[in-house]
Amino acid sequence: MDGPAGTGKSTVARRLAAWLDARYLDTGAMYRAAALGVLRAGVDPADPTAVSEVVARRHIEVDTDPDTSCVLLDGEDVSREIRGSAVTTAVSPVSAVSRVRELLVAQQRRIISDAAAGGGGIVVEGRDIGTVVVPDAPLKVFLTATAAQRAARRAAQDGAPDVAEVRRAVDRRDQFDSSRATSPMCPAADAVELDTTALDVDAVLGRLHELAVARGLVGLAVRGRTC
Repeated sequence: MDGPAGTGKSTVARRLAAWLDARYLDTGAMYRAAALGVLRAGVDPADPTAVSEVVARRHIEVDTDPDTSCVLLDGEDVSREIRGSAVTTAVSPVSAVSRVRELLVAQQRRIISDAAAGGGGIVVEGRDIGTVVVPDAPLKVFLTATAAQRAARRAAQDGAPDVAEVRRAVDRRDQFDSSRATSPMCPAADAVELDTTALDVDAVLGRLHELAVARGLVGLAVRGRTC
């Protein structure tokens, strides 16, 4: 599941995974942990060589239980810290570094492979999942929403009073992520595009579940219960 910030991606991906009794992977959290490692090292996020060296030395772990959100950086739980404004500012330039993406994509593929081998399935969210990480995924969804709606959602989520400023930040990140040379954010050619502007979480979940059923994936993802 791919798409820009504010489309409801994280909320519905996590809830879908729980609904299907599957694993859940937030790849964005991995890039945020990498960005935090860069900031802690005192390195300029815009220096790709230094960023690559720092991230290569860091150990990032993510819990794939959809009911938790634990992210470890060198053994320390940084789940809350990676959501701060400093990391939000740094994550786009850090995640644009090709060596960083190479390292984390390899790790993401291992996590996905392990989940698939376990027979429970996995819901993965990010910005290049369908195009780069698992281009052969049996179901790819690209969530969209109007910029105004996405900014309003993000402002409500973060408790930010200035929606206009949030929208400017969202627009900047959209531009950065969609125009980067390595793994730009865009829908895969065979992705189902779903506009969530006028949909609440339950409606989006219902549509995603319908898609999973139509692709014959529910039987693979559900362990011992009917959805």
